[in-house]
Amino acid sequence: MSSVTDRRRSLRAILDGPACIHPGSVYDPMSARIAEDLGFELGMFAGSTASLTILGAPDNISITLSEFAEQCRRICRAVKRLPVLVDADHGYGNALNAMRTVQEVETAGIAGMTLEDTVLPRIYGDGAVSLLSLEEGLGKVRAGLAARDDPSFCIVARTSAVNVTGLADAVERTKAYTASGADALFYTGITKHAELDAIFAVATRPIILGGAEGPELSDRGFLAARGVRIALQGHQPIMAAQRAVFETLKALREGTPPKQLPGLPDKELMPRITRDGDYRRWTKDFLGGA
Repeated sequence: MSSVTDRRRSLRAILDGPACIHPGSVYDPMSARIAEDLGFELGMFAGSTASLTILGAPDNISITLSEFAEQCRRICRAVKRLPVLVDADHGYGNALNAMRTVQEVETAGIAGMTLEDTVLPRIYGDGAVSLLSLEEGLGKVRAGLAARDDPSFCIVARTSAVNVTGLADAVERTKAYTASGADALFYTGITKHAELDAIFAVATRPIILGGAEGPELSDRGFLAARGVRIALQGHQPIMAAQRAVFETLKALREGTPPKQLPGLPDKELMPRITRDGDYRRWTKDFLGGA
């Protein structure tokens, strides 16, 4: 098993490299192991999937830091080489809370985390998305950088300014977050070449894209040439898993015999992702079992 520092260096190698990669969306120990076994270079644990996994609730920032950090710990403990990047939302509060978030997530074994400048949780009113002032957002990033213990742990400044306050504001925030020392810059809402070009023109840090959709941003070669090193594809695995559970339970409820259920894994998959061979060996070596 590689050390946590080795995994963090793997994330930094992705950020410092020439290519753009798609991470595997993970949400629990087994999904992380599957991503690792399939050869994904990086796992991504999002705030939305954390809310689904922990609470069975929409992404409304109802989970607590301790719940989030514990799920991070479970995921990191389950894999051997896979670095995991997490969406830590707003850092669960102000700049001082963001410092605590860095400490908890770093201790859990995560390779890097994002801190966003969205006003969260939702405030009373019409529900429109709004952003922190640049000064407050910058304070969170600087606080996060000050709080980390392992210098290889990545702090990523995240903003949705492109589709909330406009491209000009996104450019100004890019300049400030770049100057802050953030290890990378994460954007949501970029959908056009011109938007990415404007960001790339002023960003001197690696770029991460979340929610980039449409034909203009589907070419990884184009993205890589504009400084994009990680491009999220969404969080379909947890959605597909819920559909599989629903359809299996529905079939059982309707009387389908267990041996006739469609979509069950082959006999090799579950032993593989549960590391059954390791446990059998440990049982023999340490418990005297067969």
